[in-house]
Amino acid sequence: MLEILSGRRAGLAASCLRGVLSAAEPIYGWYVRRRNRGYDDGRLPVTHVDAPVISVGNLTVGGTGKTPLVCWLAQWFKGRGIDVTLISRGYGRAGNKPNDEALELAARLPDVPHVQNPDRVAAARQALANCPRQILILDDAFQHRRIARDLDIVLVDALEPFGFGRLLPRGLLREPVEGLSRAHFVGLSRADTAAVERREEIRSEVARLAPQAAWIEMTHKLAALVNRAGQSAALETLRGQKVLAFCGIGNPAGFAHTLTSAGIDVQSWREFPDHCRFGDRDLADLDRWAASELRVAGLVCTHKDLVKIPRDKLGPHPLWAVTVDIEFSSGLAELVQGLERLEFFGERTP
Repeated sequence: MLEILSGRRAGLAASCLRGVLSAAEPIYGWYVRRRNRGYDDGRLPVTHVDAPVISVGNLTVGGTGKTPLVCWLAQWFKGRGIDVTLISRGYGRAGNKPNDEALELAARLPDVPHVQNPDRVAAARQALANCPRQILILDDAFQHRRIARDLDIVLVDALEPFGFGRLLPRGLLREPVEGLSRAHFVGLSRADTAAVERREEIRSEVARLAPQAAWIEMTHKLAALVNRAGQSAALETLRGQKVLAFCGIGNPAGFAHTLTSAGIDVQSWREFPDHCRFGDRDLADLDRWAASELRVAGLVCTHKDLVKIPRDKLGPHPLWAVTVDIEFSSGLAELVQGLERLEFFGERTP
């Protein structure tokens, strides 16, 4: 689909589909602009809760690296003795079961509560009923404007920062780029994928759209290898080795770049739909693929994928997931200052 939206795929069928999607784009844009105006002029209510609230979000659909930043924020507060609860919509979960993102966050942050509820105001109240003195971190909530926040952190991906310049469904933008004017911080994720000149172009455009926002640049670094049994291994286990790699996430190109940047030789690659559940048919397909590639050291996927695969091997090869941390190349001091300015423990500024 990205090949079609980007215009890279030629041909009559692709052109016709782009035409259909372009016809639907103004309808979506009208709805989003109308909704945003409602919040801007006070016609739609915004609920304030008695705790500091941080939102981590983005302008586009697909992965921009929010989960590593959410983990970093939670660990930063926990390291200072401040309780934290994560709140998310719970997109893609089945019934009351946690979705893949919740499972990944639970594995990485076992001591941090996570409330999933499409009504994030109700989720915030639930979290504060359990612990009144804490920080609330809203995951993927830039467009969720019903709950007031003290800090809005918006990530743009260096690989495709502005969603091909088009709104859904013709492009990847969830709202017009002018929405960045609400952000307190704008972070360029996977900054190492772009040349210096390109990073400056993106920064200049963000400064035009959101002159009030502080700028952050960050890269994704592989931290370790883990398997379903809970065992871990150093990255050196696979560095320089040939592997099979796959993922079912919103930004597969970002994951592929992270692997190659770490010196892992991806012999063969497969992509699955975002939030793929990896049912029996998918696993059988992966088993056949793994069995046909004998000269590899193993298979690698994202941690978000691994939590849905009840196996430590596929075919004859071990299955590993990589845990990803972020490293700040600029803007860390400003971000820390912003976090330190929050009014903790329910003592709100009038």
